[in-house]
Amino acid sequence: MSNHTRVTHFILRGFSDVPQLRLVLIPFFLFFYTFGILGNFSIITAVTRDSRLHSPMYFFLKNLSFLDICYTSATIPKAVVISLTGSGVISYQECAAQLYIIFTFACTECFLLTAMAYDRCLAILRPLIYGTIMSQKYCSALVVTAWVGGAIYSAFHTFNTFSLPYCGPNVIDHFFCDMPPVMRLSCTDYHLTEEVGFAVSSCIVMSSFVLTVVSYIGIVATVLRIPSVEGRWKAFSTCSSHLTTVILFYGTGSFVYLRPASQYSPTLGRLASIFYSVVTPSLNPVVYCLRNKDMKFALQKLYCGRKY
Repeated sequence: MSNHTRVTHFILRGFSDVPQLRLVLIPFFLFFYTFGILGNFSIITAVTRDSRLHSPMYFFLKNLSFLDICYTSATIPKAVVISLTGSGVISYQECAAQLYIIFTFACTECFLLTAMAYDRCLAILRPLIYGTIMSQKYCSALVVTAWVGGAIYSAFHTFNTFSLPYCGPNVIDHFFCDMPPVMRLSCTDYHLTEEVGFAVSSCIVMSSFVLTVVSYIGIVATVLRIPSVEGRWKAFSTCSSHLTTVILFYGTGSFVYLRPASQYSPTLGRLASIFYSVVTPSLNPVVYCLRNKDMKFALQKLYCGRKY
């Protein structure tokens, strides 16, 4: 790749092209970043320390929180520094590394959410054998598979993006190195490469989404057969937090990566990226804590010393 590359560095525009707006956005992003880090770290600590939360569902939640910490840390600190200093210079190698890291975290979260949907489906459809199947070893294997799958998927997109020659211009219309805005800086026709990336993303992401949807179809069908309203609500409440996270994650992420290349808009792409890479990971602790009594009690025990 280096033999065809003349650009040695790129320049990130940051959150906005308007300097005054950048100063307004910095506290906003710092708030979400700090809130997300503290919230996700609290979940990890509570699940680790509270023996009542040592179950597959909370094991996956702990890994999801760790992913969210990594995900936001890969984008927000660099973007805030850019907005404060006004210098968005990032080397070619750093840009490739950032794209690889971000895609790894995003795809791993996609696979992890699918594993969590399978866990909830199995807990409701096969409660008698659930404990036998979802052993600690099997749960760990699902998490490792998610990470390996995310790393492989990200390696493809990184190679697919940086196999193109970049001769200038070198200004990326984004606040981090993302696939669509970087490809548009190529000094050759990038459309075929972009369409290949779009096709692979569609296959991988839609496969995970379909598996998640199938899991929830099974959950809904089983819940509707429960005779009492209280029983139906209790069964479905164990899935509501995960379902909310799935909708937020897929809804904003698909807006950027599952749209035809001809419909890509840098401004809308940047706005959608803010939601799926900043807002959604920071809101996950709120989603799980507000709708999960066990998690609420665990956090009260952690910070207030209250016991069950």
